[in-house]
Amino acid sequence: MNRRHFLLAGSAVAAAAATIAPAQAAEGDGTPMQFMPKKAKDAKPLDNEFDKYPKCPYCGMDRKQYHYSRHLIHYSDDLVDGTCSIHCAAISLSLNLDRVPKVIYAPDNGSGAEIKPLTNAETAFYVIGGDHKPVMSKMPKTAFASKIAAEAAKGAGEIVDFDRALMLSYMSMAEDTKMIRMRREEKRKAAAAAPAGHDGMKH
Repeated sequence: MNRRHFLLAGSAVAAAAATIAPAQAAEGDGTPMQFMPKKAKDAKPLDNEFDKYPKCPYCGMDRKQYHYSRHLIHYSDDLVDGTCSIHCAAISLSLNLDRVPKVIYAPDNGSGAEIKPLTNAETAFYVIGGDHKPVMSKMPKTAFASKIAAEAAKGAGEIVDFDRALMLSYMSMAEDTKMIRMRREEKRKAAAAAPAGHDGMKH
């Protein structure tokens, strides 16, 4: 796969972000320092994954809770971004244009394990739509290591490869971001209106 192809798909996001903050370059490339993955370099990011990458750096969501949608990007310089979803993985890829991914991981929803194991996203099969839970998006994008498993779970959805799933994530980015912003504002208002001693959230 031509990684530059899908990295460039997010260039508009990166360009917009660059207008917000000074373009302070990271050593050796043009990536703004504020967008670099913040964790130390890690040659074995799958070891103790949730201990090292518990929260998505772009939305703050718990990656173990969203194990069925999480993604993990291992860049060629051994910096790592562990995200909650392909939506946030798309953000990472667009902001780190000068970093080439060594491996991109996605969850294998065909596995019967309680916590879905990670598989290579570039060889995975994504079900778009169907009866699956969307994460950070109106449209579910659910990864499977096996095409047979994806076919069995697609329902009314369609099966695409990683490139297409990533492109769909970029195409819906504006609408999905607006939806997320509105939901979070509603939660803030509900929390502010809750009686003292209550957090306004269901447990």
